[in-house]
Amino acid sequence: MEGAVSRFYDYERLDFRFEDRDALIVFPKGKDGAKNGRWMVKTEYFGAFPNLELELLSRGWCLAYLRNVNRWGTDADSDAKARFCPFVSREFGLENRFACVGMSCGGLCAINFAAKYPDLVSVLYLDAPVVNLLSCPMGFGVGEPLGEGDAGWREIRDAIGFRDISELLVWRGHPLDKLGILAEHRIPVALVYGDSDVTVPYRENGIALERLYRERGLPLLCAGKPGCGHHPHGLENPKPLADFIEAWTGE
Repeated sequence: MEGAVSRFYDYERLDFRFEDRDALIVFPKGKDGAKNGRWMVKTEYFGAFPNLELELLSRGWCLAYLRNVNRWGTDADSDAKARFCPFVSREFGLENRFACVGMSCGGLCAINFAAKYPDLVSVLYLDAPVVNLLSCPMGFGVGEPLGEGDAGWREIRDAIGFRDISELLVWRGHPLDKLGILAEHRIPVALVYGDSDVTVPYRENGIALERLYRERGLPLLCAGKPGCGHHPHGLENPKPLADFIEAWTGE
């Protein structure tokens, strides 16, 4: 495949175009490094807080990314990923299913994608995920609104197409409304959060997923970080997350 070759830390990175979007894939070291065929997709904020991605790369995984039109998990972006991922699988000899790595709004993107295309997802890693737009970006509960003034509202209004806040108040397209689909398909979830997060408060977002998965006895790794805000994402030691993801990955 034609593209621009560079480095992502110590790993080879190939940038290319898919349809009308920027895309990339990062390969593990060695000519046989990707032999296990396992791979992950970072759903937003490529390159941010990459400890887990680097750990999985060191274990022979590939890492892919397709640029979103916006960060709010719209159907257009999910549908583009649904075309991109089979292409990557065929082009590079990878498994048909992959792990989604979703942080903050990337968690929203990951949930929306998995709910629409559950057969493509092996496991979800959700780190301080946006699950409820009334919480983030709106800040209607205990958290702070995203950005200054009504910046958060204007962002989701333009991305999703709300005419006014009343439409948002009765909308049933939040990730919160799609958690039952994840549970129905028994998609394993690794969930990380800071208990002092005021940007995406856990008590208004991720806790809904934790409660549902615990009630139904579904595969869940849940790690809270005492005193931690929205950043930094991830765990200082990513190995438990990587172990969980590997344990639940496969055809």
